[in-house]
Amino acid sequence: MSAYDFDLFVIGAGSGGVRAARMAAAMGVKVGITEDKYLGGTCVNVGCVPKKLFVYASHYGEDFHDAKGFGWNVEGTSFDWPTLRDNKNAEIQRLNGIYRNLLVNSGCTLIEGHGSLVDEHTVKVGDSTYTAERILVAVGGWPFVPDIPGKEHIISSNEVFYLDEFPKRAVVVGGGYIAVEFAGIFAGLGAQTSLIYRGDMFLRGFDNDVREFTAAEVAKKGVDLKFSVNVEAVEKLADGSLRVSLTDGSTIDADCVMYATGRVPRVEGLGLENLGIEQQANGAIIVNDTFQTNVPSVYAVGDVIDRVQLTPVALAEGMALVKHLYQGQDINVDYNLIPTAVFCQPNIGTVGLTEEQARAQNHDIDIYRSEFRAMKHTISGSEERTLMKMIVDKTTDKVLGVHMVGPDAGEIIQGIGIALKAGATKAVFDSTIGIHPTAAEEFVTMREPVKQ
Repeated sequence: MSAYDFDLFVIGAGSGGVRAARMAAAMGVKVGITEDKYLGGTCVNVGCVPKKLFVYASHYGEDFHDAKGFGWNVEGTSFDWPTLRDNKNAEIQRLNGIYRNLLVNSGCTLIEGHGSLVDEHTVKVGDSTYTAERILVAVGGWPFVPDIPGKEHIISSNEVFYLDEFPKRAVVVGGGYIAVEFAGIFAGLGAQTSLIYRGDMFLRGFDNDVREFTAAEVAKKGVDLKFSVNVEAVEKLADGSLRVSLTDGSTIDADCVMYATGRVPRVEGLGLENLGIEQQANGAIIVNDTFQTNVPSVYAVGDVIDRVQLTPVALAEGMALVKHLYQGQDINVDYNLIPTAVFCQPNIGTVGLTEEQARAQNHDIDIYRSEFRAMKHTISGSEERTLMKMIVDKTTDKVLGVHMVGPDAGEIIQGIGIALKAGATKAVFDSTIGIHPTAAEEFVTMREPVKQ
């Protein structure tokens, strides 16, 4: 009989924690799991899932406009925020129930409350303590909002999904994918929208062609882009509106100010200091190649270790850890060639090296690039354009990276990601017959590299 209450105790029921708990329980491991916020974590509740639903909603206004060119007379359309918000809430509640059933039916013991570490084998939840042979920390991340005057008037991606009223004027601050996506959501749903970023171009780390092309397309959608400027203060006016003071001396009046200036590991109150668990400067838990901390019985996966903050990565890490601990398998999480999408308008899809990364790694490369107006927009009246780009190693002919800005970019790049993982060369792309007429066929018909 075990000397512990559980073989494995998981703190955090987000993507990585739930996957690890369920898999371990299916192997006969006695598992306890605790969560104090939402079952399913950030992705299901205040991240990927509700955001994608909002992105869908924000496209309809443009679709109604485009429909006229195809003979549809769409009159008297209007947007009702409470309907979208409440339907989204109902869907999230449904998913919460599914996660609860998955955990309970798998044999896990679900304990609701805030879990914190007492010692290397003990977790406290509320007034109760539980012992475990191993502890897995999978608490995820939390939005970061800097301390500036008027911080109390600012919302983050946690609150934006539950607004009582939809703003007529919105300011989004940040330059990452969350900021760019929500600027598109606000603008698409009818808000006068400004995006403020302190750098000279948003989406740092993406291919520069992609960044510049996306900026031009986002601006076409009505988003006022303000680069190389930052917020000094937010003041609430007598009429309830918010005045945003910028470092260039200008001001913007808005009804909503949302910060999307990064996420930090959610480690406050976790008790890491009780065990002396090593952390990075931003609080991220330091782990080795088997997701083990410097305390041998404590492990961590997902956003809290701040490697790659993506839901599928947390899932992969959780699965790999459980297979390693209870089936003796080697850790096999591959962080190379992870396909990524940004659900701005139009979408971005990317996999592999950017042009800048390829050059920095001293690859001798050819660049294939195509920019065009999609077939749909030849009669829709939209000025939206699509960008496709491929980076190829001249010596090996291996495709190093593929990037797209355009409708359904994420759907298209997922398949291309498989090809790159399989080691596809440019010759493989060239010998593949395209599906006509589609935008995706452009990736197999780009024959000549661009001049460099």
